[in-house]
Amino acid sequence: MQTPPLLTDHEALARNRRRASHAPALFLHEEAALEVQERLIEVNRRFTAPVIVAGVPAPWQGLAGARVVPDDDVLALEPGAQDLVVHALSLHWANDPVGQLIQCRRALRPDGLFLGLLFGGQTLCELRACLAQAEAELAGGLSPRVLPMGEIRDLGGLLHRAGFALPVADSVTQTVLYRDLWHLMHDLRAMGEGNALNARLRHPSRRVMFTRAAELYQLTYARPDGRLPATFEIITLTGWAPDDSQQKPLRPGTAAQRLADALQVPEHPLLEITPKG
Repeated sequence: MQTPPLLTDHEALARNRRRASHAPALFLHEEAALEVQERLIEVNRRFTAPVIVAGVPAPWQGLAGARVVPDDDVLALEPGAQDLVVHALSLHWANDPVGQLIQCRRALRPDGLFLGLLFGGQTLCELRACLAQAEAELAGGLSPRVLPMGEIRDLGGLLHRAGFALPVADSVTQTVLYRDLWHLMHDLRAMGEGNALNARLRHPSRRVMFTRAAELYQLTYARPDGRLPATFEIITLTGWAPDDSQQKPLRPGTAAQRLADALQVPEHPLLEITPKG
């Protein structure tokens, strides 16, 4: 069987993250960490063995008293050792996202909680459109420049495939305003989110392409004050390690009350049609 090509060049990703650590822009990670804290408060449970999987560990240190492990292909997690696993805003770079989820689920004790945060498909929609149009105009084709990110309807299904119970996927969208395209690209590098695609071009692109993309960005998306919006969609995946104590859906036909009674509307039985002949 032929091995599928890798999405991410992990050496390039690690290099990007090291460069970003000198002058980081981690405000999205910090917002995501606050979101996790709020969700854990709502769960109203004391976690005694939490762990966080992170490619950029600094914003997640100390959260819920958890230890932090790197987002390697093989996670440093022991089976059944944790009651909380947080995959912290790096799952979008995984070459095998389902495999990452399965490893997290296996690391959980029964009824343990998983929270996975990652960038979703609406992220950088403006930048992607402008880069694609500029490159199509100047080069007559497209090259891999921005990481393809999953849609919420697909990502929710991954939880089920990984064996989680009570799976839920939700998202929040943030718009960040920038002076120009160069300001946005500077922030992406400072986040460690530069191009680390395995199929990326291995030679520098012509500056004229980025200049044209900047013009298109300004023409298409600029606010009245001239600033440029950049969309970041953060999707949160929530699931639980299966346990007998969890609520189960009722079997069909076992409801104690009719839906028509609950809605206070008349019930009309289906007509039975007898085939002719």
